[in-house]
Amino acid sequence: MIARTTAKPVQAPVIALDVMGGDAGLADVLAAADMAAERYPKLRFRLHGPQDRIAAELARLPRLAAAAETVHTDEVVLGTDKPSQALRRSRTSSMGMAIQSVKDGAAHAAVSAGNTGALMALSLVSLRTMKGIDRPALAALLPTLKNDSVVLDLGANTECDTENLVQFSIMGAAFARTVLGLDRPRVALLNIGEEELKGTEEIKEAAALLRSVDLPMVFEGFVEGDKIGQGNVDVIVTDGFSGNIALKTAEGTGKLVTGLLAQAFRSSWLTQLGYFLSRGALRALRAHLDPNAHNGAVLLGLNGLVVKSHGSANIRGLANAIGVAHDLVVDNVSERIAQDLANFSARRPHTPLESTVAEA
Repeated sequence: MIARTTAKPVQAPVIALDVMGGDAGLADVLAAADMAAERYPKLRFRLHGPQDRIAAELARLPRLAAAAETVHTDEVVLGTDKPSQALRRSRTSSMGMAIQSVKDGAAHAAVSAGNTGALMALSLVSLRTMKGIDRPALAALLPTLKNDSVVLDLGANTECDTENLVQFSIMGAAFARTVLGLDRPRVALLNIGEEELKGTEEIKEAAALLRSVDLPMVFEGFVEGDKIGQGNVDVIVTDGFSGNIALKTAEGTGKLVTGLLAQAFRSSWLTQLGYFLSRGALRALRAHLDPNAHNGAVLLGLNGLVVKSHGSANIRGLANAIGVAHDLVVDNVSERIAQDLANFSARRPHTPLESTVAEA
């Protein structure tokens, strides 16, 4: 069992991997794990899935074989399964057993490319929320004109109150300090305007609270949807309904831009010549917008780390999701969140929220 201590940093993270989740086959998932093992030589794995098939692939992947143990199961959570169906097989499916490994202390984090709703339900029921967190949030990276930005919540909670938004801000800032390497990330709430009087009462109250307490972040107030891609803030906080729409809109816009460029460059021999001359820059643009380069959404706020890989991610994308789990474990993001929550609780104003908003 893994010792749950914060006295020493984790030197050899153990990742519980659901090898049956997502659109990629078992072979691709294990190839991604092997790629991650090459990047992080101290990384170790618990591979949850059919032992015979895993053994056949490991015979071709000696590096991964030396760093992994297999936990056998033939049961898989399908993409069409409802969360209630997944919960009934929480102890026998590859997804459920990977999360259970984290709960039991056999692994530091779980990674799955499977059914998002099932993963969230299994994670919440098994791991529960941290002290001071009412609901977990799904956080991921979004490419911008500058550096990547953290966005949360991306769909775990369709409706959020003031406390949820404040907690998401604290968790998002801790996440950004790890994955973006920032000491004081710039945090903003997604809103319909940047003026202090704009938005719902929940958003305005959350902003007032975040302005009132000194935390390891720079609270920038509000950001509008058309400013997300500018990269002027590092963490964008919203409810899961708006966050999921923002994420899908950004992904769709990226596909629109690359599609329009492809059409334009095929329209005449002059534009084809232009493509030939600018193909290096276009490859860089495509790489920047590639979802696989930003793969790995994290369920923050649980008593254990769970990383969700995009179901259609390729081998490189899956390896990146495993890399996210590795970095969060090594940097002890859960301890960061717990400490920031404790500091906020000790420093927050004890006046009613209505008075705080009025003063702001």
